[in-house]
Amino acid sequence: MNRITSLLGIQYPIIQGGMVWCSGWRLASAVSNAGGLGLIGAGSMHPETLREHIRKCRAATELPFGVNIPLMYPQIEEIMNIVVEEGVKIVFTSAGNPKTWTGWLKERGIKVVHVVSSSRFAVKCEEAGVDAVVAEGFEAGGHNGREETTTFCLIPAVREATTLPLIAAGGIGTGEGILAAMVLGAEGVQIGTRFALTEESSASPVFKDYCLSLGEGDTKLLLKKLAPTRLVKNDFRYAVEKAEDSGASSEELRTLLGRGRAKKGMFEGDLEEGELEIGQVSAIISRRQSVVEVMSELVESYRQAVEKKYFFER
Repeated sequence: MNRITSLLGIQYPIIQGGMVWCSGWRLASAVSNAGGLGLIGAGSMHPETLREHIRKCRAATELPFGVNIPLMYPQIEEIMNIVVEEGVKIVFTSAGNPKTWTGWLKERGIKVVHVVSSSRFAVKCEEAGVDAVVAEGFEAGGHNGREETTTFCLIPAVREATTLPLIAAGGIGTGEGILAAMVLGAEGVQIGTRFALTEESSASPVFKDYCLSLGEGDTKLLLKKLAPTRLVKNDFRYAVEKAEDSGASSEELRTLLGRGRAKKGMFEGDLEEGELEIGQVSAIISRRQSVVEVMSELVESYRQAVEKKYFFER
């Protein structure tokens, strides 16, 4: 037990990322049932779809689960009210000012965790009254912070800047990675990519299989004039690279991106024209597994790593 497991009421301090088009009720409930904290990703759901997923998740697990909510969501008030109406007790927020909703959520008995990409934002989270922070490094998939700070540099910086319970994210997909994060000052980890590629993830099997074939350097952080996003190599990414290299404006990039491209790629499996988002750690993942297999592997490899002696004794 540590501050993260106590705060969230979970067995292991392992939280599943609330990823768009991957994090439906099946994935969230499976992670919670395996001892971690599952999150439903509200960022790709219409309000009533979110309500449906919350209800199905509650029917599938008696253990704690939460909802991840990007604060730039266009129907944010409706989403927040649904979370309260459905009795969700844990909310992870991101992509916005934590002061906007933290107090409102906590007044209604909800624990709030906010995702940050810098120690400066972590301090603002503490001032806003959040219960914990996720410090997410540059290696992560999907939307990233503009600072481009790696997890190994970010975690000790955030640990020094705040007294809040700290969850590490970005590039973590093994038990050894969990141990490294803990040594640097984290008290828990949030894992996206590894869970996005499980059987229970709602992403397209075509997208999963493609990501399982990736190697080092096959993802790249682009769209920095809009919202920095880690993209997988495909025709769409090459078009983005070409546009950015030629000095495209933010409006031109927005037009190129269009609407529904992430759904087309990750949910529908269009590997050429879809927006494919995954983390750098995909390069060391080569087979699709169930959530139970992933959790067991993470816990066992962590325990084995703890028992190793990494320095020669004099």
